[in-house]
Amino acid sequence: MKTLKNLYEKVVSLDNLILAWRNARKGKTKKQYVIEFEKDLIKNLLKLQKELVDYTYYPKPLESFILRDPKTRKISKSDFRDRIVHHALVRNIEPIFDKGFIYDSCANRKGKGNLFALRRFSCFARKVSKNGRKKGLLNSNQVKGYCLKADIKHYFPEINHNILMNIISRKITDKRVLRLIKIILSNVEIGRGQNQFRIQDFAKGMPLGNLTSQFFANVYLNELDYFIKNRLRAKYYLRYVDDFVILHSSKSQLKIWKQDIDIFLKDKLKLELHPDKSRIIPLSRGVDFVGFRVFYYHKLLRKRNIKSIFYKIDKYNKGNVSKEKILETFQGWNSYAKWANTLKLRREVVKRIYSQDTQKSRQTLSL
Repeated sequence: MKTLKNLYEKVVSLDNLILAWRNARKGKTKKQYVIEFEKDLIKNLLKLQKELVDYTYYPKPLESFILRDPKTRKISKSDFRDRIVHHALVRNIEPIFDKGFIYDSCANRKGKGNLFALRRFSCFARKVSKNGRKKGLLNSNQVKGYCLKADIKHYFPEINHNILMNIISRKITDKRVLRLIKIILSNVEIGRGQNQFRIQDFAKGMPLGNLTSQFFANVYLNELDYFIKNRLRAKYYLRYVDDFVILHSSKSQLKIWKQDIDIFLKDKLKLELHPDKSRIIPLSRGVDFVGFRVFYYHKLLRKRNIKSIFYKIDKYNKGNVSKEKILETFQGWNSYAKWANTLKLRREVVKRIYSQDTQKSRQTLSL
């Protein structure tokens, strides 16, 4: 195995920390915590670097809040200086791991994402179903093709640190980098002061919201990816974080694979499939994946995504959200919604946004 020399030195170098700071502040330059950090930027970066070099760096306690968009989740936010460390680390170790990820691992990777996953799903569905029907048959009840739509139960809270560290140590041999990773993983409980921080053994769980959590989530389930692709020989497999699909013309084959996957997850990764969210679905019924309900010839947005944009519009009409913010939200949502058959829906969204404005203002939005 080819190892990288001086990896820790690259992570903690001032040049790398400056680049990491620039990445961490993107889209957040008006946040008060960013403004405070940048009042004495060089001093703060040098102090952070000294702590990393002297092995005296420990993260500050996480701040948690509940996010209900599009579903209820507990998000744990790291202090801004700790996010700089996360970016500094991932900038250097991501290239080492990413080249070993399968092509169809779609989340949190450059050039990938939910729209990439959506295109791949549609491509796989056409191949499995022979373009949506058996030869010579137009009845939708006779359409070929099934999808194992699976979800891992409580994925982020159940990630085993020891298993993750063993996976990481196959490629990273620098003990200083491994120590830093373990420090980041150990910062999972709320309310601990810096003086009380200690590296945990036999711990599990990663907070939603950290860049490192997103990256390590892919590292952890890369084991599952290789099992499904190399051991099971599943040709049409896609994963987006802990949500994955396998497409096949045989329902019985998918049943066998589902059992094999559940055994592998329990034995090797201490995880299990969600019993209610993991099932085999005929492709003709449509499959919920990456925010869309995908059918053979069209796509619909999931109901919770529609509810989410209308909820934000209601807040705007009540004066709780600025016009600048709702327009920014709409442009992002509209770019996403265009991938589904949503022209009427998008017109309705524009109508609601400008329900109290002039016709002239209404024309500033383009569908």
